[in-house]
Amino acid sequence: MKKIIVSFVLAALLGATASAQTSRNDVVDFGAPQPLTITSQSGEHTFMVEEAKTLDQQARGMMFREEMDENSGMIFEFSEPKVATIWMKNTAIPLDILFVRSNGKILKIEHMAQPYKLRSASSEAVVAAVLELKGGRSLELGIQPGDTIKHTFFGNSAP
Repeated sequence: MKKIIVSFVLAALLGATASAQTSRNDVVDFGAPQPLTITSQSGEHTFMVEEAKTLDQQARGMMFREEMDENSGMIFEFSEPKVATIWMKNTAIPLDILFVRSNGKILKIEHMAQPYKLRSASSEAVVAAVLELKGGRSLELGIQPGDTIKHTFFGNSAP
């Protein structure tokens, strides 16, 4: 299977229009946040997450946001599983980046990705989605690779 590398903030790689990624004033509608639960050894942790399904939504992500609630997040849902990369250009808050397999299992976590950094974080293997949480939240809650994410995208929770 040919690996496809995706960058959430590079319009050229996503094929999205440049306006969604480059201007603080552009509006990208993510719709109403949806529930997502992570089951770990420390229990179940519920978040309300925005869903980035389209290329424009994925290109914008959490860029230009100044704050984030501790029980919120954003899930990037891919139409086909792929190797994913992300960087923090134009992202003002630290994030935990969770790379997730198609069965909802967390493959890898990039803890406390630093604001405005150009260093890429990679899933290093094929994933179906990426979940972004407030930086430090995964460690605080004991969330680890191998834990399960329950969400309608993975077909393991009610709509």
